[in-house]
Amino acid sequence: MRRSKRFMLGIFTLLLVLIVSACGGSGNGNQTQSSSSGNENADSGSSGKTVKLYNFKVEVAEQLNQLAAEYEKETGVKVIPETCGGGCDYSAGLKTKFSSGDEPDIFFVAGFSDLDLWQEHLEDLSDQPWVSDMVDLAKPPITKEDKIYGMPLGLEGWGFIYNKDLFNKAGITQPPKTLSQLKDAAEKLKAAGITPFENGYAEWWVLGNHLVNVGFAQQQDPVGYIEDVKSAKAKIPGNETLNEWANLVDLTVQYGQKNPLQTDYNTQVTDFANGKAAMMQQGVWTQLQIDKIHPDLNIGFLPMPINDNEQAMDKLQVGVPNYWVVNKNSKAKDEAKVFLNWMVTSDAGKKFLVDDAKFIPAFKSINASSEQLGPLAADILTYTKEGKTLPWLWQRYPGYEANTSQMASQIQAYIGKQITKDQMFTEFQNIWNSFSGK
Repeated sequence: MRRSKRFMLGIFTLLLVLIVSACGGSGNGNQTQSSSSGNENADSGSSGKTVKLYNFKVEVAEQLNQLAAEYEKETGVKVIPETCGGGCDYSAGLKTKFSSGDEPDIFFVAGFSDLDLWQEHLEDLSDQPWVSDMVDLAKPPITKEDKIYGMPLGLEGWGFIYNKDLFNKAGITQPPKTLSQLKDAAEKLKAAGITPFENGYAEWWVLGNHLVNVGFAQQQDPVGYIEDVKSAKAKIPGNETLNEWANLVDLTVQYGQKNPLQTDYNTQVTDFANGKAAMMQQGVWTQLQIDKIHPDLNIGFLPMPINDNEQAMDKLQVGVPNYWVVNKNSKAKDEAKVFLNWMVTSDAGKKFLVDDAKFIPAFKSINASSEQLGPLAADILTYTKEGKTLPWLWQRYPGYEANTSQMASQIQAYIGKQITKDQMFTEFQNIWNSFSGK
């Protein structure tokens, strides 16, 4: 009996040791899994087999996922896209990722002020083979001290997208290019029982980035004016061009749908694609969504005029929306560079850019026809080739996205008749002063 007790005690002790060892092993395993879920390059970064990509172009999320799968099949390197778009605040999301240690290997930077904000995290890409192939228009926003820090996503542009069939139905034979012509067209559309404008004014970026850009881009010296306002050499209140811009805002509201401040991006594009309005202020990026709702819709671009100077008004706003950049502290930065180069040189990558995502190439060697890109891109290409373009300027504003979102709030207050036009411009000035340290 005594030997039996000793035998049982020995068995118990052995089992206890095994259990403790198993718990210890499980704990280490859980720590590794937790680290991997927080940063999927924690283990694979040293071998360079996983690249995390933080994407903001929600309209091409599906196509980007397919491209990543194709790349892994071809190379064995796993690219994991995470998309932030629609109502997601990409800038805030990116800052959260960096502050939490969940840093992506590839992400997007807009250029100019955004480049200044993120430069300490960016790999110098000046030695990459695609740099010499970039179109000249794409270089300045992402260049600092003669170094290139990003690869352009593509060229994009916006204006008023219009339904040509609805224009024909209203008897409009010539596309309007001046403010007076636009008002006449709106009157004819209204008389024909057609809503002239579908305004997506619930979206801050539609207002603070794109709509107000017209007022700054039509300045005699847009960059000079912005710098003068930043340095207090010029003011926003009393500026003649911005006053004219407000007339365009008034026109879109007067001839737009009810409750424009409650209309978001998806509703705006869907209603336009379904023929509920003849025009909407949007960009070439809407082609994919329009095609899904109404394939072969007969559409094109109109300029956004603020006065009757036809030569000055007949222009579209064209630029590079964002740049792919590489996190210089990433363990997979070499793999990230190879992936970006593959994207603009391989057949699969070019197909993604041109056929799937409908991006207008920002590289000289990538050819794209209007049949591949669609009618909106065709108009952007035509205006670009003819030199009839206006610059994208919000990336030069002090405070950049915080500035534009705050200005958007004031435009919404003006549209909602909570403040006057003069009060809106005074608030613009206060916002710029706060970000300029004045």
